[in-house]
This record gives sequence, structure tokens and C-alpha cells, in this order.
Amino acid sequence: MTRRILVVVAFFAGLLLLWQSAVASGLWSRVILPPPSDVGRFLLAAAADGTLLEASLVTGWRLLAGYAIGLAIGLPLGLLLSASQAMRDTVGAVALGLQTLPSVCWVPLALLWFGQTETAMLFIVVMGTLWSVAIATEHGARAIPPIYARVARTMGSRGLHTWVRVIVPASLPFLVTGMKQGWAFAWRSLMAAEIYVTILSGFGLGHVLHYGRELNAMDQVIGVMLVIVIVGLAADRLLFSPFERVLHQRWGTSAQAA
Repeated sequence: MTRRILVVVAFFAGLLLLWQSAVASGLWSRVILPPPSDVGRFLLAAAADGTLLEASLVTGWRLLAGYAIGLAIGLPLGLLLSASQAMRDTVGAVALGLQTLPSVCWVPLALLWFGQTETAMLFIVVMGTLWSVAIATEHGARAIPPIYARVARTMGSRGLHTWVRVIVPASLPFLVTGMKQGWAFAWRSLMAAEIYVTILSGFGLGHVLHYGRELNAMDQVIGVMLVIVIVGLAADRLLFSPFERVLHQRWGTSAQAA
């Protein structure tokens, strides 16, 4: 474990050294590529005056709300798609097409329908989350060996009971993977929404990033980008990865279990 930590520390120290060397070489202006020290000063100042915390809380609330709605619609839709070939040929085709659509493409539609409001922001996040969750859930449910359902029916299970007690529990490892994928799409969608939708009810990380670009403050732009990356990594490492690993081991679908 100690060696692993040392390798990680050495890797990121090397990245910082490479970054500093690129600035010191003079190939780029400090205005275009600020040194790590300038970015660090911005982050400390933004943390000290509360800007970073306030923006993170606003973004977090929007993310959780849109992600929850996307899950509430996407998970049942994915299970429905897995149960019907007709649904896969129709609604599934639409879901696949919309899932490939970049989240920023929903911005003009959201602005025309809802204006510069929180609803527009929420709509973009939901549309970025919903289809990826539905498709991942559908693939996960269809990956379950058919023998599970046949055995359940032999033992008297029918209809909703089979889904609740057999199909859904057996597909949990795949559902968690779909939820993680949906989280990533929700995060990207929200950043696109906050950059292009300007509202007065709260400024999130995307807004801080956007205003940094408007002011040519690259230390602010890069600093917010680093915060976005760190939040995304923290969500994956602390929330999804442990749960996903436990489920795969419990269900015997991981390499360790094999």
C-alpha cells in the first residue's frame, strides 16, 4: 500500500513539474497557461471568501436533483426495454439515438421552452442522464442468465414478483454500473447547462468557469476545471466503486470471484 501511494504521489508531482516547466519554457504566455502557483492562489482565495463552497453547493444540489429524476425514469424504462423486443425496436432505438446526442445540444431547446430558469438547467441534466441509465439498465437486465427466470417460474413466481425478487436483484451489479455512467453524463450535462444558461438564483461551478473565460482569467478557468475533476473522481472512488466492487464480488461477477 505504501508503495502504491508513493507511485501516485510521484506521478502527480511529475505532472506538476511538467506543467511548471511548460510555463517556464516561455512557449506559452502566463496569461494563456498560468503556473500551478497562480492556480493554487486562486483556489485558496476562492475557498477563503466562500465563492468555491457556494458554487459547489449550488452545483451539487442541481446535480443531485437532475440525477435523481433521471434515475427514477431511466431505471424502470430500462427494465421495460429489456422485457420487450418491440420496446427495444422502437423506444430503445430512440433512447440510443438520444444517448449519443451531446448534452449541449439540449441547451437551445431548454432555453426556448423554459427560458433562463432552474427548470431549463434541470431539464438538460435529466436528458443527459435518462437515456444512458435506461440503456445501461436494459443491457444489464438482459445479461442475466435466462435460467434464473425459468427456475423462479418453476417455483411459482409470476409477473411482478419475478421482477422484484429475481430480475432486479440479479441485475444489481449492472444497474450500479449504469447508475455510475448516468452520474458521469449528469455531471457533463450540468457543466454544459451552467456555462450556457445564466440565471440569478445561484452561480455554480460552470458559471465560475464561464466568467473566468470572459475575464481571460485562466487561473480561474483551470482552477475550476481541477475542482470539477476532483469532484468527479471523489464521487467515483467514494460512492460508486466500493458499492460496485462489493456487489460484483457478492454476485460472483468479478475477476476476484472467478
